[in-house]
Amino acid sequence: MTSFDTTPQLNVWRALLALAVVFVMLATTGWTALRRHRDAAPLTAWEKGHTGGHRLPDPDSAPAELARFFASLTKAQRVGLARRFPLAVGNMNGAPVTLRYRANRIALGQAREVERARMRDPLLTPAGQQQAGRRMNRFTSLMGPGRQILAFDPSGSGRAAEVFGDLRGAERVSVVVPGVDTDLLTFQRTHRRHTAPVGMARSLHAAEYAAAPSVRTAVIAWADYTAPSGLGMESAMAARAEDGAVRLDALLRALPGEARVSLFCHSYGSVVCGVAAPALPGRVTDIAVAGSPGMRAESVTDLRTHARVWAMRDADDWIQDVPYLEVGGLGHGADPVSPAFGARVLSAREARGHSGYFVPGTDSLRNFAEIGVGAYRAVDCAHGNGVCRADVSGAAASGRA
Repeated sequence: MTSFDTTPQLNVWRALLALAVVFVMLATTGWTALRRHRDAAPLTAWEKGHTGGHRLPDPDSAPAELARFFASLTKAQRVGLARRFPLAVGNMNGAPVTLRYRANRIALGQAREVERARMRDPLLTPAGQQQAGRRMNRFTSLMGPGRQILAFDPSGSGRAAEVFGDLRGAERVSVVVPGVDTDLLTFQRTHRRHTAPVGMARSLHAAEYAAAPSVRTAVIAWADYTAPSGLGMESAMAARAEDGAVRLDALLRALPGEARVSLFCHSYGSVVCGVAAPALPGRVTDIAVAGSPGMRAESVTDLRTHARVWAMRDADDWIQDVPYLEVGGLGHGADPVSPAFGARVLSAREARGHSGYFVPGTDSLRNFAEIGVGAYRAVDCAHGNGVCRADVSGAAASGRA
């Protein structure tokens, strides 16, 4: 006779209860509350526009088709479109990257003036005016000398992406995919800067140069999806990841050149990468996740990807207390660092908690950098057993244990 304590129904209820309890506990210990958001694409004017007597193409066209359109224009026509439709061109996968940088600088300047006016708007509360000031300062910072803004959307909580290095001339491209509570105001931080996308990407780019100075690399801080706000139902489900996966795929298919690409996915960003995995273009060689709540899969095989899958988790990371399962749409599946999942498990020594994986001097950052430059034989495996390096080859061959 089956015991009541082991009935399938009770086990399901226990799983749901465990999810609810953990999410509530985490939500009351430092995570921000849910915020409203909106995803508005400023493309109406573009859709009605013309250049050279011809209608402009559908902004949702495939990146290759949009690339052919921009290649057919003169330089003056391209620049003219960036000036007339900066938010459209700056976010258009298929537009030349340098044109996107230019368009986004114009869009940032326009958005900054909007926020400057809002700071003095008597209809806003003092808190609203203060928020406008924070946004104005952020837009000013993003317009700083040498900054290469690949995507910018000020609507709602906002989205952005920034490039470090020469994207057009890179031999290897790394994309940092962040997790919850990522928006324009958290895109970069002055304090604890390596916990924000800009700091993560800048740190990784420096580490890649240190690992292989002769390899031309570029790193993208990619916060161009609407991440869940706080630790609530949105972060426990895959809707935001599904939207993010579509946007990530569009970015990857629009990258210039033929450089190999590695994805570095943190926290909920690993859910995005897991959902995106089956459809990734062939140039994506590696998916590395850190502090993952799951990848919406029970194993690497379930990801149906040609890319190598790497995983790491610091011993002090609270994410290990999240139930690794998926029930009724809640939860994100198996633990990527578990042996049964089948990922190549990397060392994360000295990472310190959930947000320390990109801090200089950590094993986690060193391992990310070695993957980013293709030096797979140089990575440090978890437990010092060398298992994660099995059946791989790379530029470096130090064979560290």
